[in-house]
Formats: sequence, C-alpha cells, structure tokens
Amino acid sequence: MLNSLRFLSTMTFVGIFGILGYSIGFASDPPPANEGSTSVSVRMYQVEGILPVDDPNSPQWASVPQSEFKLAPQVHWPERIQEVTVKSVKVKGLHDGQNLAILVEYEDPTEDQKDAAAVEFMVGDKKAHFAHGQKMLQVEGGPVNIWFWKKENGKALDMSAKGFKTLTTQDKQDVQATGSWSGGIWKVVFTRALKTGDEEDVQLEPGEWRSVAFAFWDGVVVDGLVKEKGSQKAVSSWWSIRAEPSADNSIFGWVIFGLALAAGFEFVVVRNLRKGQSA
Repeated sequence: MLNSLRFLSTMTFVGIFGILGYSIGFASDPPPANEGSTSVSVRMYQVEGILPVDDPNSPQWASVPQSEFKLAPQVHWPERIQEVTVKSVKVKGLHDGQNLAILVEYEDPTEDQKDAAAVEFMVGDKKAHFAHGQKMLQVEGGPVNIWFWKKENGKALDMSAKGFKTLTTQDKQDVQATGSWSGGIWKVVFTRALKTGDEEDVQLEPGEWRSVAFAFWDGVVVDGLVKEKGSQKAVSSWWSIRAEPSADNSIFGWVIFGLALAAGFEFVVVRNLRKGQSA
C-alpha cells in the first residue's frame, strides 16, 4: 500500500512538472515561417535594467543569442549591381517592455563615409515585397517602415515607402542608431520604442511576429566612384521578428501549491495507515 502511495505521489510530481515544461515551451512558440536548419527569425529578449542602446560593443550583447541571414545583390530595379561586399548579417535583439535595441553585425573590410545599413519592416497586415513594398506578381504591395543609418553623419532616419521611387523621410523621427567599425566588422545598434502610435511605423507588440528585412551598402570608392549606393546594395528577403513576451511567473505559484498539496496528501494518508497498522 505504501509503495502504491509513493507511486501516486511520484506521478503527481511528474504531472506538475510536465505542465510547467509545457507552459514554458508554449511561451517560446516558433515563428510563422518554414523552420529549417538556418535562421528564420530574430527574437528580441526581454531584460531588466538599461538597454545597450548606444553601445554596439557593450558586454551585454555577448550573452544574447544571434540569428544569421544570407544577403544577395538587389536585382529588382536599376541600377543593379552584380557583386556585393556584405554576404551575411548577424542580428541580435533586446527589449525592456518599452524600448528595443537591434544589433546588426557584418563584415566590411574598410570603414568608409558612405557605408550604410538599414532595417525594414512590413507595416500592417498587407503583404509587401521587401523591395520597398513594391507591388509584384502575387504580391499585393503595401507600406514598409525603413530605419536607415549612414556612417557619414552617424544618424538614423525613420523612413517610409510603398513601392519603387516612393521612399520618403517621415516628419516624426522615432529611431536612433550608433555604429562602430573595428577589424573589418561593422556593428550598428538601432533603437526605438516598441510602439510609437505613428501609423507610418511598425508597431511591435510583445509576443506578435512581424516581417523584417536587411540592407547594406559598401561605400568604398573604386576608380573615383562609390561602389554601392542607392539601389546598388546587399539585401535579404523577409524574415520574422518579435519582442519576446514576459515570462508568466504565475505558473510557478501553481507548481509550489501543487507540490505542497501532494506532500500534504501523502503525509496524511501515510500517517493514517500507520495508525491503522499499530491499532
């Protein structure tokens, strides 16, 4: 009988921890894309304290998981380029529940005044092409929000587009960025509030997936001309990004309650059995 009770108690513990594991796993559900062996998403992890919004080399970034995305020359509209310098980008993200920081890191052998980087987001639910939201075959087209940084002035621009030759700088500027080049590596950190209330901006609600793309320009001068400028750039396709939701700590309270209940149940039943055996 005692062995049976111990088995029942053990199964209670297993059930409780199984629920806990399910809850934690559900909080980190996969992105709405075809999950493969390569990166398909960027997760911006929530932290407490100060975000490294103006320091691409902050030690805080070292412990943040990264995603890596391949890049290719932009070929959808003139003027095209056949070969680009930046072949891939590593991306990390953090947020504190109010503001976010996105770090992009990529190889560029030289530091040049015309070097530039951009992060692009699909705005709203209308499907847009990553090429400035241009309408294309089987793609309706829609607005995009572009965060653009350039070494020349060290500042970020908050921009909008809805197709080729529609790129404009927004009246309200919400984005900031800081770049640092060392040893052939650019690191640029973009920062903004998760939600701005501006209909031209992407709104990043924790737990909700959004579409993101990246672009980079190598501003080195070759034969008197800037190698990559305007539409001549390295680009990615759309991937997924989200601000990770806060952990639901209430489940731990239920776990503690369940453990106490199971322990109390075993104590009472075992004590009654022992009394019955001694009678």
